[in-house]
Amino acid sequence: MRIIPAIDIIEGKCVRLSQGDYNTKKIYNENPLEVAKELEDNGIKHLHLVDLDGAKAKHIINHKVLETICNATNLLVDFGGGLKSDEDVKTAFEAGANQITAGSIAVQNPILLQKWIEKYGSFKIILGADSRNKKIATNGWKSIGDLEIIPFVKNYLSKGIKYVIPTDISKDGMLAGPAFELYKELLQLQNINLIASGGVSSTDDLIKLKSIGCEGAIIGKAIYEGYITLKEIQKLC
Repeated sequence: MRIIPAIDIIEGKCVRLSQGDYNTKKIYNENPLEVAKELEDNGIKHLHLVDLDGAKAKHIINHKVLETICNATNLLVDFGGGLKSDEDVKTAFEAGANQITAGSIAVQNPILLQKWIEKYGSFKIILGADSRNKKIATNGWKSIGDLEIIPFVKNYLSKGIKYVIPTDISKDGMLAGPAFELYKELLQLQNINLIASGGVSSTDDLIKLKSIGCEGAIIGKAIYEGYITLKEIQKLC
């Protein structure tokens, strides 16, 4: 199982939120590259980079941060947040992203997302399936509709998507454990590479996520708050 630290960006700074609430913003480092280099120095190979400004503005904003990290490290970066147009996606890949995460666009413009899958390949596009009470959320988690997560993900798997990040909003940033039951349900779907996201607070959580079949696990606040050390991650890797 891949262990994937997360860096969330607001105004060029490394931050974390709780349950996606921008009012809970906590700045951990004003230099995301410094954080990325420390991760790489500890054996990390993958990074989940989220443009929270972009998610709010509905177009990519912090692509320079992405470019800086990709140019100065060998980390394989998946990038998300505000990718709404062909130009946004082109900018992200040109800045060095290895993969991009498509969230709200998967709900709002499935035809466009299908175009990206066909153009860039199914391994380059990750489906971001953010939900609360199993209902898909969009627009930086501000809008909750009636779309159920299981059929939503199943539909995109049938269209060629290989990787899925299903974030349970109620777990995100709360350090209270991942959404194990939701993941077990999703892992019943065929051909899914599930990347767990939200709630990881210990190495035991990571071991359990691996045991149920997750392909990857994203960790954010647990690293920044010292619940899991980079040395522990290095050992697990």
